Amino acid sequence: MFYRFMRLVVPPLFRLLFRLRVEGKENIPARGPLIVASNHLSFIDSYVIPIALLPLKVVFLAKAEYFETKGFKGRISRWFFTSLGMIPVARGDGASALSSLEQSAEIVNGGAVLGIYPEGTRSIDGRLHRGRTGAGWVVLATGAPVLPVGLIGTQELQPYGSRFPKIGRGVTVRIGPVLEFGDHTGEPKARARRAITDEIVQAIQKLSEQEYVPEYNDHQSK
Repeated sequence: MFYRFMRLVVPPLFRLLFRLRVEGKENIPARGPLIVASNHLSFIDSYVIPIALLPLKVVFLAKAEYFETKGFKGRISRWFFTSLGMIPVARGDGASALSSLEQSAEIVNGGAVLGIYPEGTRSIDGRLHRGRTGAGWVVLATGAPVLPVGLIGTQELQPYGSRFPKIGRGVTVRIGPVLEFGDHTGEPKARARRAITDEIVQAIQKLSEQEYVPEYNDHQSK
């Protein structure tokens, strides 16, 4: 029911308040399995993308802390994030990272639409950083196509550290053609993951028109 509400009420309201513009909707597949890969500029990105890609239901992995707040506020928070299709995942050591990748692959292999940020975390300087090869790992594990998305203006809509979005700020979501990666049998897995991730990030950069930085984004979002 909540997602039905999102589909019918939130998009026109969001477009009115935040001047949301979506380009390339003709590139959106009718269904999953699908990986949606985007740049990441603001906390609100994980809300903007599902609205822009309706009627697809996009699932994101979210930090477990969002689901662990105690009391009434915590119950509301858990209900909200769960209703949006977000799934809690622990962050930390290598074992946690591998578990996140395996969970991502399981979601996609189940026919769902998974949203990922190849940079790994929000870009504080507004530039597009080198992608982490977890994106390529999920592609190889699932064989699913990738829908590249470029977000423009979300950092002004809700800047880093801001609790609420700013009404009236314009946001553009650019959706590119689906990427297919074919068969990588016989190719070293590490090389394939790197090549796939780089191609995804290049497609995102063409859409977002950000300056590209060939370095990882080491900022850890809170």
